[in-house]
Amino acid sequence: MSTQPRIHGAADEGFGPVADVFRDNFASRGEVGAAVVLYVGGRKVVDLHGGVADARSGRPWTARTPAVVFSCTKGILAVCAYLLVQRGELDLDAPVTRYWPAFGRHGKDEIPVRWLFTHQSGLPALDRPLTREEVLSWETVIEAIEDQAPLWHPGTAHSYHAMTYGWLVGEIIHRITGQLPGRFFADALARPLGLRTWIGLPVAERDTVAWTLAPPASATADLDPVAERGLTMGGAFAFPADEDGLVSFNDSGIQAAGIPGAGAVSTADGLARLYAACVSEVDGPRLLTPASVDDATTVRARGQQRYGPPDTGQRWGTGFLLHSAPARPLLGERSFGHDGAGGHLAFGDDEHQVGFAYVVNQMGDVDDQRANRLTAAVRACLGA
Repeated sequence: MSTQPRIHGAADEGFGPVADVFRDNFASRGEVGAAVVLYVGGRKVVDLHGGVADARSGRPWTARTPAVVFSCTKGILAVCAYLLVQRGELDLDAPVTRYWPAFGRHGKDEIPVRWLFTHQSGLPALDRPLTREEVLSWETVIEAIEDQAPLWHPGTAHSYHAMTYGWLVGEIIHRITGQLPGRFFADALARPLGLRTWIGLPVAERDTVAWTLAPPASATADLDPVAERGLTMGGAFAFPADEDGLVSFNDSGIQAAGIPGAGAVSTADGLARLYAACVSEVDGPRLLTPASVDDATTVRARGQQRYGPPDTGQRWGTGFLLHSAPARPLLGERSFGHDGAGGHLAFGDDEHQVGFAYVVNQMGDVDDQRANRLTAAVRACLGA
């Protein structure tokens, strides 16, 4: 008897290949629970979910099931920042110190805001040891960043700022708006668009979140010490999982705190709808102007990182991962979004007026192709 879970939802005519790949991820690629949503021209054309949200209890995945989406959070913050740019409140090429004066200590006074988004600021990890409680309290991390000297001459190299990105970008949002990024996002985007997406999970939603399963042992790789320090905030928490295989971000305290570069909790629809609203009309005018998308999709960093794995083609815009073959091909040069540890992916594309998101709870291995296969199916359906 087949144990493949029933797939719920629908795919419009012409988008059956996306549904076929989604089903096959369960049949042949170890999927446990997942959802995929696609908007085209502001209309939802794929809305599928299936499997188990919590393998401990057997709780099923529903259309309203959110999961921790890790670095997809970075794309959310970038959208927030571009709203401030369009309001005339943020200049990406101004020095950070215009908005955050104390940032300029220890040789950081000439760093432009944009380099916080493009992983070029030289701050992927912090020297100050921090406890878990300190990481979950905003101001302590901000003070540690102010006291940190760059690890290279800013602007001359890039390395993925896995965790620090969130506080770097988030504090700019905080300084301009007076709101921490999770609150600004909730007020400016999540609530008006009706998104089940949070940076700082409400207590009332705690029991709805999918339980994330650690990646297979084969996915474990030796990291550069700087990259490892950045991922774990100096050992404040294990990432992705501790020695017993427990994924740290399942912790309700971490989810409630909303780690700003990696701790968003969202449904697939929440992320897809956000990106759809960036490039098409969804309950109002599109969020991002063509000029903003032009800027966002301009390649700012590529090639081998200073600290990190071998280059596999990642291209970075301002806050977004761009179309990056072979590692993460999207639809084309107008695609912008972000993936998340374990297999999540969300992006928009204004040429095709697409908002896409795929959310999972089984973290994948180093050659995880589940999201890429779904994206390839979308490309085929659109003739992209």
